[in-house]
Amino acid sequence: MTPSTYDHIICGAGTAGCLLANRLSADPNRRVLLIEAGGHDDYLWIHVPVGYLRCIGNPRTDWLFRTEPDPGLNGRSLRYPRGKVLGGSSSINGMIYMRGQARDYDHWGALGNPGWSWDECLPFFLQHEDFHRGADALHGAGGEWRVERQRLHWDVLDAFAEAAQQAGIPHTEDFNRGDNEGVGYFHVNQKRGIRWNASKAFLRPVVSRPNLQVWTGAHLSRVRLEGGRAKGVTVLPVGGGAPIEVDATRGVVLCTGAVGTPHLLQLSGIGAGAHLNGLGIPVLHDLPGVGENLQDHLQIRAVYGVEGATTLNTMSRSWWGRATIGLQYAWSRSGPLSMAPSQLGAFTRSSPDRAHANLEYHVQPLSLDAFGEPLHTFDAFTASVCNLNPTSRGRVVARSADPLTAPAIHTAYLTTEDDRRVAADSLRVTRRIAAQPALARYKPTEIKPGAQYVTDDDLARLAGDIGTTIFHPVGTAKMGPSADPMAVVDARLRVHGVEGLRVADASVMPTITSGNTNSPTLMIAERAARWILEDD
Repeated sequence: MTPSTYDHIICGAGTAGCLLANRLSADPNRRVLLIEAGGHDDYLWIHVPVGYLRCIGNPRTDWLFRTEPDPGLNGRSLRYPRGKVLGGSSSINGMIYMRGQARDYDHWGALGNPGWSWDECLPFFLQHEDFHRGADALHGAGGEWRVERQRLHWDVLDAFAEAAQQAGIPHTEDFNRGDNEGVGYFHVNQKRGIRWNASKAFLRPVVSRPNLQVWTGAHLSRVRLEGGRAKGVTVLPVGGGAPIEVDATRGVVLCTGAVGTPHLLQLSGIGAGAHLNGLGIPVLHDLPGVGENLQDHLQIRAVYGVEGATTLNTMSRSWWGRATIGLQYAWSRSGPLSMAPSQLGAFTRSSPDRAHANLEYHVQPLSLDAFGEPLHTFDAFTASVCNLNPTSRGRVVARSADPLTAPAIHTAYLTTEDDRRVAADSLRVTRRIAAQPALARYKPTEIKPGAQYVTDDDLARLAGDIGTTIFHPVGTAKMGPSADPMAVVDARLRVHGVEGLRVADASVMPTITSGNTNSPTLMIAERAARWILEDD
């Protein structure tokens, strides 16, 4: 692990860190160090798309975070997956390519963040995109981030799509044109049936650059400040050994995600002073917004048993079914092993008074209690629905000054009346779709939450019983002007009050995007790279 001085230190080799390392090291005059606490992305099941079932909850690939017991979930604690290898969560996620809605970014700009409107962000999506149909005004081609159609269909999902249209949701071929209302199959980050993660896309092609160093198995313990500036970082080798201090002459960039970034800032003495004092951490910069403003999409997983439908539940239970699945993937990189966790998507409104689509469906030809748990033994599909724009806010806070102790994650789901109302209404929308003629031949039977529950109070309570994270935590190092006392970074992603320190990951989102968050995180990193090359 030498040398000890670089121009730029990038903390975290996840989605954002891999792209940032690529862009900054393209200048041969900049020495770049990329530090990752996890290992290499060389585990087979990372690359076989359905392998997410073996990666989530696996200590080799997942940090195994758990949330604090959540009153909104009736006291339940959730598994909170985060990627623990090169590529970060892009190595274990659902591979769905989703930008959100144009209004998301226009709203960021309206909050006092100039340069973040949809029109200003769009070129930074296109810059790295390689869209399977080629370039047009809203898609890029030839970039590193491959976007493809899925390689299989399921009759029961096709029937759900038809039922959604019968329920008034229009068909769409593309969710990524600024308004994602509609129903259709998701586009995915795959290349010929293999997961395409940020490590493959951005890091592997440039890892041999002489000015780029990549450390794995290196746990960051703090950012070192000197005279109000980030001087470097302290690293703990995961296998043991003395701490290593590394200096950055141009700056440090945090790309450790919505859980890791606020935790690292707090360990470094940057955060709410009262909390840090209580942990015995010297307060170097009192910044109360660090760790606050946590937002996530709570998915309410309605399960419907079906008859006469092929689903992954029973297909994967027999030796013949498993052999068929394996041969299909080996021969053509298609079939169930090539499938993303969710194939079919839908965006719609929880009630007619909503001005825009505020629900997202992930519909799956399978059912299980939670990702990482076994599939059910009966045929079923899952219609998982989430509130795209939750008003509840949680927090991530360090538990102690020990950098190896995981932070406390307070998700605070369903703490507002609006979120509870949307949860109840979303289950009614699901029932309306399931009752349409297109699904009748499969005789769908509501297993979860159960058709006997009909009142707002019942449905909100049941949402707390069956809801779980959809793995989209954001917001814990909020972007905003200095006049906002809870803002952590400015519009160019510089930490307020600390020179030479930026954040470039999902934690900077002031409000969550209306969809899956991986590709917006790449866009954020793309923008950060441009500003770092201009400013630092």
